[in-house]
Amino acid sequence: MKTAHRETFGGKAMVLLGACMSLVGGPATRAADSVASTTAIVPPQGIETNVNHAGIIRAWNRETLARGEKLYTMMCLPCHGTPQQPGSLPASRAFWKEPFKNGTDPLSLYKTLTHGLGQMPAWPFVSPEQRYDVIHYIRETFMRLNNPAAYFRISDPYLAGLPKSTGTFTKTAEMIEFEKGPKYQRMDFGPALFWTLQVATNNIAYKGIAVRLDDGPGGISKGRAWMLYDHDTMRVAAGWSGDQFVDWKGIAFDGSHGTHTSIVGEKAFINPVGPGWANPQTGRFDDPRLRGRDGKPYGPLPREWTHYKGLYLHGHKVVIAYTVGDAEVLEVPACEQGSGRGLIYSRALKVGRSSRDLLLRVAPQTVSVRIEGPNTARLVQKEGFHLLSIPASATPVKVKVRIESPVHPAASSDAPPILAHEMRTGDEFDSLTKGGPPRWNLEATTRGELGADNQAFAVDTIPYPEGDQNPWHSWMRLGGFDFFADGKRAAVCTWNGDVWLASGIEGDLKEVKWKRIASGLFQPLGVKIVAETIYVTCRDQIARLRDLNGDEEIDFIENFNNDHQVTEHFHEFAMGLQTDAQGNFYYAKSARHALPALIPHHGTLLKVSQDGSKTEIVASGFRAANGVCVNDDGTFFVTDQEGHWTPKNRINLVKPGKFYGNMWAYDVPASNADSAMEQPLVWITNDRDRSPGEVVRVTSDQWGPLKDSLLNLSYGTGRIFVVPFEKVKGQVQGGVVELPIADLPSGVMRGRFHPQNGQLYACGMFAWAGNRTRDGGFYRVRHTGKPITMPIGFHATTKGVELKFASPVDAKSAA
Repeated sequence: MKTAHRETFGGKAMVLLGACMSLVGGPATRAADSVASTTAIVPPQGIETNVNHAGIIRAWNRETLARGEKLYTMMCLPCHGTPQQPGSLPASRAFWKEPFKNGTDPLSLYKTLTHGLGQMPAWPFVSPEQRYDVIHYIRETFMRLNNPAAYFRISDPYLAGLPKSTGTFTKTAEMIEFEKGPKYQRMDFGPALFWTLQVATNNIAYKGIAVRLDDGPGGISKGRAWMLYDHDTMRVAAGWSGDQFVDWKGIAFDGSHGTHTSIVGEKAFINPVGPGWANPQTGRFDDPRLRGRDGKPYGPLPREWTHYKGLYLHGHKVVIAYTVGDAEVLEVPACEQGSGRGLIYSRALKVGRSSRDLLLRVAPQTVSVRIEGPNTARLVQKEGFHLLSIPASATPVKVKVRIESPVHPAASSDAPPILAHEMRTGDEFDSLTKGGPPRWNLEATTRGELGADNQAFAVDTIPYPEGDQNPWHSWMRLGGFDFFADGKRAAVCTWNGDVWLASGIEGDLKEVKWKRIASGLFQPLGVKIVAETIYVTCRDQIARLRDLNGDEEIDFIENFNNDHQVTEHFHEFAMGLQTDAQGNFYYAKSARHALPALIPHHGTLLKVSQDGSKTEIVASGFRAANGVCVNDDGTFFVTDQEGHWTPKNRINLVKPGKFYGNMWAYDVPASNADSAMEQPLVWITNDRDRSPGEVVRVTSDQWGPLKDSLLNLSYGTGRIFVVPFEKVKGQVQGGVVELPIADLPSGVMRGRFHPQNGQLYACGMFAWAGNRTRDGGFYRVRHTGKPITMPIGFHATTKGVELKFASPVDAKSAA
């Protein structure tokens, strides 16, 4: 091609350019596009022909209305909202005031749920009865009074004209699984759960560690007595008991927006927000932490005051490790049946040598507290609280604090007593911190599905354990992964807190082995392996996972860095994890969705030093940046998801200290003009990618002409895009071109090239606002060696756009 003068389009024009480039990929690309453009999943045979539509509608009653409300709250409310609570997608129908796109009679609504429409995904996993439950709820709750023009009056002739059932409807395996109930309520999270938990009004443990105290199977959610720590302040926020652990509200549980999780049941004691231990230098509990714009304290206490080190696991017991001043502390929470039907909550403490006197806030004076140990440690009462006083001269010391409660967790008097045991001897501290017996002594085997090699790219599916192979009912929404150095194994995290090892992934995939090694982490969405050690990005910390006894299971969840500023907002995810050449770590933290930022970390790209000792803000102004790609020159590629101040999905070339457009970030420019913020590399239209994931650079020779190209992974559409771009007058500009493969069954967010075979592996999930609705997916995308017929480069000129193709273009076809 003859080169003309280069021209800058500006960020906004890249919407059109991105859309156009995605249509010029040659025959193979267009053939794949015909598959990829179909966002609805074809329902199983029999969905239409064997459904008794009229019979289901005639059976509508209060019970079906109640069931519909639950389903609407879980599956529809996040996008559509309610009259009182706006949804997250402005383009989604407001059923109470807007016209419908696809008809308003029950059958039309049923077809929309069955096949999907636009950005509305299909519901193949929901039974016909449940679909009509939701339709019943929408009609009676939103349409009848508020949108009467859209309310269709059902008549006998209408029912008589509905499609007739031609046989017996048989539910699919997906439908049966869905009807078993919420996966979060069936999941075994292990003995402890890191989560933001509300204790009482204006009392939230933002970096909570909930610990089950009673013995028994099923993990923390199946317990009946618990204690809650907050590792920002190293306080015990509460002890409580009952037949239910929490209320299950929150985006990663019931899918609700604008909510957060609260503990439920009988609260034996509650401690206020603030330090759990007095400042060793002053003996005071004054809270010096950062104040958010709401006036509340956020983030951890200064390290010289107290610092959370990590959580040891040994069977059903946990040991919490932290420092107070220069003293090392190990703590084991437990409970036992007290006299009558009450419980005794205990905290067994092993306090190392301290150069200063120590003071622990135990509980309000309204409950009974006593201690066991040397008489050098004593209880004092001050300002309404029991305090444990430990003179420096008494350290090192082992002491147990016992908090007595008349509250019993059972709702009825004939309930069995709590089965639990306290730590009886000080020697147990050592045995509990050296690695315990296997908790998940089962290795699952799955068989991969190899894609056809007849095109330039083949997609192989790596199934994860389900059904009997997953007896812990782990919700397999995959949030990140990385390879070990030999490429034979990968560590894979799930959004609801697991980490698994996957092996046998490098070859023919005939035997892929899965082993669960960790649980209970706080919404992990990034994994990086450094020197064969697993690091995981969680909302509350970067966790470093330690196997202490060689059985591969994690015995110590070490706090590598917990500088994170965490609020209860549902949308402030911590996403991705990468390192630079110096070993520093990077991840992105989301903003508060539709609300102004409260803390400096909202909507930022963050850098954590190689040793984990400090965190700094690299750039700001993001809304929901789903991961990061680190460049060698000190810049980064970061995507952002549309909404509010972000008019369309965007890919950004990020430079340190710059601002990227979300005016609800913490530090914003005085002006919201384009000149006050950095423009994106490309704006992406929704039909191409409604929610971008992480950007990945092609580092493999196996991908031929695409080496050194950028790939954008799509959570929203399950696609992978090549991102050609150029720089003109200091501004990067580019487009997106779909890789010629069909849409993947789940969204994809994380990708890495295999260190040995050189092929792309990608993982992702579905939660809400996506076209691809499988819970999770793990894939290998192979370049087969066949010609790649798609654009991989371009530059803009005064006469048009020049495109560079991966393979020679047939002159006759291009004429």
